[in-house]
Amino acid sequence: MPERTGARFLNLKAGEWVEVRSREEILATLDEHSRLGNLPFMPEMLQYCGKKLRVSKRADKTCQYVVGWSIRRMKDSVLLEGVRCDGTGHGGCEAGCLIFWKEAWLKRAENEVVSPENLWQTGAVLAEGRGQCTVDKILAASQATNSEGEQIYSCQATDVYKFTSYMRMWDPRQYVRDLRSGNLASGLAGHSRAQRALDMVLSILRVLSAIIVSLFNEVQTRRHRVLYPFIAGKLEKTPIEMLDLQPGELVQVRSKEEIMATLDRQNRNRGLLFDFEMLTYCGGIYRVLRRVHHIIDDKTGKMMYMKFPCIVLEGVVCQSDYHRLCPRAIYSYWRESWLMRASPKSLPPTQQEREVGSCQRD
Repeated sequence: MPERTGARFLNLKAGEWVEVRSREEILATLDEHSRLGNLPFMPEMLQYCGKKLRVSKRADKTCQYVVGWSIRRMKDSVLLEGVRCDGTGHGGCEAGCLIFWKEAWLKRAENEVVSPENLWQTGAVLAEGRGQCTVDKILAASQATNSEGEQIYSCQATDVYKFTSYMRMWDPRQYVRDLRSGNLASGLAGHSRAQRALDMVLSILRVLSAIIVSLFNEVQTRRHRVLYPFIAGKLEKTPIEMLDLQPGELVQVRSKEEIMATLDRQNRNRGLLFDFEMLTYCGGIYRVLRRVHHIIDDKTGKMMYMKFPCIVLEGVVCQSDYHRLCPRAIYSYWRESWLMRASPKSLPPTQQEREVGSCQRD
């Protein structure tokens, strides 16, 4: 679909450069509840106004956990590289979710320079929100107090059911969009036709794998059988191990067998699920990003405080190979009993050399 100049549809693809519009332009698109198409523009997003960033993936669909679990349809939205919510407008929530951006809040850039043809008049954007929103309203929309005096937060994660729509599980168009958007591109292909063709073939194979897994697991669910990939915890009461891991430390993820030995029959350890998507990281060595003590509950909007903090690792996110290729890239949460400390000597040679070089420069 070609770009509609003068409208809010850019049809952005993964890898393109964009500039976030000015605060005034974005406010002009929002209704009195600081939303565009029911998608909240959150306080944490204001700091990116005027910045040039790259699209990591199109957000044509997303997972949601508010009402059960499902994949739902999104439109005219993208995710930007490295742009995660820092929680400053939501009680310091430490979930670090990727932020959804409406294309109306962005303008296309080439080589980090904004293209003149993408600078449409502010008046065209004003028609959306009619200037009903202010920064104060954005701040006020992020939290409220209920009748019991509890703080209730509202964000993109809690409202995902409102700005998405129903999509049939077997709708083939979702996978066509995945391929066309560049979401599945490896980023390794060069400019030759053969390399691009190979990259597309690999993307198609990933789509086929996702479809087969979804079909198989749907059958298994109806038969009340174990889903793929198979994880089978057996404990009635799960152990807890505290390593007091700190940001910057190197850890190695334990093997699948070691982790399964800590799980109950719901594949949880002290209430924390070990998800299928985490299996791919078993045996790998990663750096601790942070300890997570509290996050907002998507279903209730209340802040949840963890009795036992969990760990987030740098670059370790849900790849959605078993969840229909959702682009949301949620951080995986790890119990310390699923990890063990590692030393730089444990790293592969090339990575170890980079680590040593970094230490020498410091």
